[in-house]
Amino acid sequence: MRADQIILLFAVAAIAVGAGFAIAMFLKKKEDGKSAASGEAAVKMLEDAKRESETIVREAAIQAKDVVYQAKADFEKETSEKRKDLQALERRVQQKEENLDKKINLFDQREVEFAKREQGLATKEQAIVEKSGKIDQLIDEQKKQLEKISGMTASEAKSILMEQMENEAKLDAAKKIKLIEEEARETADKKSKEIISLAIQRYAGEYVAERTVSVVPLPSDEMKGRIIGREGRNIRALEAATGIDLIIDDTPEAVILSGFNPVRREVARIALEKLISDGRIHPGRIEDVVHKAEEEVEQAIKEAGEQAAFDLGVHGIHPEILKLIGRLRYRTSYSQNVYLHSLEVAFLCGIMAAELGINVKQAKRAGLLHDLGKAVDHEVEGSHAVIGAELARKYGESPKIVHAIMAHHEDEKPNSVLAVLVQAADALSGARPGARREMMETYVKRLEDLERISTSFSGVTTAFAIQAGREIRVMVSSEEVSDERAVVLAKDIAKKIEADMTYPGQIKVNVIRETRATEYAR
Repeated sequence: MRADQIILLFAVAAIAVGAGFAIAMFLKKKEDGKSAASGEAAVKMLEDAKRESETIVREAAIQAKDVVYQAKADFEKETSEKRKDLQALERRVQQKEENLDKKINLFDQREVEFAKREQGLATKEQAIVEKSGKIDQLIDEQKKQLEKISGMTASEAKSILMEQMENEAKLDAAKKIKLIEEEARETADKKSKEIISLAIQRYAGEYVAERTVSVVPLPSDEMKGRIIGREGRNIRALEAATGIDLIIDDTPEAVILSGFNPVRREVARIALEKLISDGRIHPGRIEDVVHKAEEEVEQAIKEAGEQAAFDLGVHGIHPEILKLIGRLRYRTSYSQNVYLHSLEVAFLCGIMAAELGINVKQAKRAGLLHDLGKAVDHEVEGSHAVIGAELARKYGESPKIVHAIMAHHEDEKPNSVLAVLVQAADALSGARPGARREMMETYVKRLEDLERISTSFSGVTTAFAIQAGREIRVMVSSEEVSDERAVVLAKDIAKKIEADMTYPGQIKVNVIRETRATEYAR
């Protein structure tokens, strides 16, 4: 109970006591006017009222004490809890103060240690400087003594030492050259045959390298009927198993295989040659032979991919990518074999990377994979550069390699040296003489266009396209064109060629201005 409740209780008790006394006085006055018989009753009533008021007062006092005791107990409990909280807080503060004191002492100790170490280091540094001076002095003295003993100066001794090292290097080089010559003699026969066969192929006349047709020779025209079979069942089975169209016409002793998929066409060619050599041609046998031919071609593709990686020294390529590289053996671009083109680009990238001082293996890897998309571009829509980049990303190639593949035909702007290297190597491989064959009409037209563009500028007397259209020599009149104007004219011709023509590689523009003085002696 609160204090106001206690006060109210005492007021009630006081009122009750007052009322009892008032009643007693009233009864006493009435007693004076009554008889003695009623006096006893009045005294009794007065005593009862007095006892009742005393009882009320005692009960009120007891209840008031209880209330005071309860309030005191609550107050002591609340005070005890607050005291405990304050003690705990005081302990935490005291503990933090102790920790801070310890840290301050530790910092002071470390500061003293650092000061001692700094002083020690300064002393050691001074000692090192002094020792270094002494060492330099000793070295100078030893040099002077050596020069005095040997009778020559340091520069003379250095020149003699360099001469000895040069002689040793020449001796080692001579031994290495001899070893290389011996190895060359061992492999000369094989290499000479390869070089001669390559030269014969380069010198051979024009031939048609079809991209969609293969020709299989037959021992005789009777074999055509056996290939067709009764009611055409053999040829239908062969076409269904390989996915390639067989064209059997009036061409003597030959069957034409037609299809856009070069790998399937190769499977059909091998299978048909095996069937012709075996002689047993029927649907069941055709399926077995085609299956074996597929395994043979797949193995050849796998080996070709692995051989390419081995020749270039590029390792860690995903097996699926190696298979795609092997499939490039059966793809051509402008009659240039894509597999050999990829190897050539890889070697060129490696050479240029070595000259520039960048990662050679990474450059070879990018060059080998740059035309990866051509292995499947007849099956998947899109640019072969984009397809190749997606395949490389899928099989875990690094972002640099993926970007170089994507950017080698400007499908993405090159932003690295590696991407520019792949572009340059690709252009070199495709533009070198003999790499690609083109129709005579296209070749002649390109030369005529070069000469026409060059002679369209004022001051040009004549122009000659040389080096298979990779250089244009422009003769100008010395009266109309000055030396400064010749430089500007060369840039203008080059810009017009870039804008008006499409060509592989680059074209060199040479503007020639000369002044001739002629006189005759008679």
